[in-house]
Amino acid sequence: MVTKLARTQYSPALFDLAQDIVGGLPLRLLERWLESDQTEADAMRLLEACRVTGYNVVSDSTGLTRLTAERGLMEILAIIDQPKAIVHALGTAIGGESVGIWAADNTQMFYPAAVAAERLLAALLTVQDEVARRCEVKIGLAAHFGDFYSASGGLYGDESDAIEELAENHIGGDEVVVSEAVVRRLPPAHGFTLVARGNAAGLGALWRVTDGPRLSLGTSTSRRYPIPYSDAFYADLVRFEGRLGDRELAREMTAKYTQHKVVVLVERQAQDADSRAVALFNNLSLSATMKDAGLRHLDEAHGVEVKVSGPLGIYTFDDPARALAFARTFRRELAAGGIDCRIGVDLGPVLVFDLAGGGKDIAGMPVNIASKMAQDRGEWGKLYLSDRVHARVDAPEFRERRFHVSGVELRAFEG
Repeated sequence: MVTKLARTQYSPALFDLAQDIVGGLPLRLLERWLESDQTEADAMRLLEACRVTGYNVVSDSTGLTRLTAERGLMEILAIIDQPKAIVHALGTAIGGESVGIWAADNTQMFYPAAVAAERLLAALLTVQDEVARRCEVKIGLAAHFGDFYSASGGLYGDESDAIEELAENHIGGDEVVVSEAVVRRLPPAHGFTLVARGNAAGLGALWRVTDGPRLSLGTSTSRRYPIPYSDAFYADLVRFEGRLGDRELAREMTAKYTQHKVVVLVERQAQDADSRAVALFNNLSLSATMKDAGLRHLDEAHGVEVKVSGPLGIYTFDDPARALAFARTFRRELAAGGIDCRIGVDLGPVLVFDLAGGGKDIAGMPVNIASKMAQDRGEWGKLYLSDRVHARVDAPEFRERRFHVSGVELRAFEG
């Protein structure tokens, strides 16, 4: 249970930020919560104003860890661009809208309740057909129908978290998996082949859609998905898609756009409450605590916050030793407040870009490796260094660990 927080417990600069959304954190909504009595009634009142009902559909690529070991950053960005464009084009064609900024290999779409379930499933099967035909990487798609909370360009709530977790960690490439809530909206003679696929916490029974009607490709659009890149970079990326084997062009783009950085990825543990609505605001408060800690410690560590979004914070540094010192300070400060976290640190070429609506985002193998070490294989309270970082810092107390993720062995050091 999180103790009631007040606005005065945060640095004044946190709520003086010009943008309502900074790295995915809806600060204005949180500010109204902190100024309330923080009861369930207050939480429901604030959430009701941003409640939406419809389909939350999330995709995630599979096999990317192995691919990043074989391809350069620019090739990876070009490869994952294609499925994202397909998801967006077919999704918007049937009335869907994108959620967030699609900087990584995953996507999120929201479809209003007016969209027929059979039309949505036909579109998702068509997406998989097109990805299989045109793309080098496979994606898994997961869909759920329910109530969500829309704020600052993101979707919040337990069910939104559950469908994102399902897509990221439990859906295989080329799968379409839907919840019972979606299946209940299909007409009796829907024409789809559904295979039971167990249950998921917060979502109930799951079904894999293995066959059924497809969407006419004539309804697709050519609008760009919500990319964070500049027009110049995206034009080069599209040009590179047709020349993936061109090593000279890859070197040219790498030199032009990437930076060599140390990446610190922090995931904090979620907090429960008697009320799901209160828990949502408590966890937003904890994200604000992470952002506040970054504001207070990053200058001294010569680091930069990329984003704080949900339970994640991502930061970059030029010096591995300063990055490690920041990670230790961050872990210690969160622990003093009763918040467990796990942290991954790696280094290498990354692309950091400014978002049109404020804030930043990042892409690159170090982000993926830091996430695999901490989120996928890490223990709460632990800090994980890649072998590249460990070789450049003084950390004799860290012990070697070897992880197998997506068929790839990762060598890490745990402390």
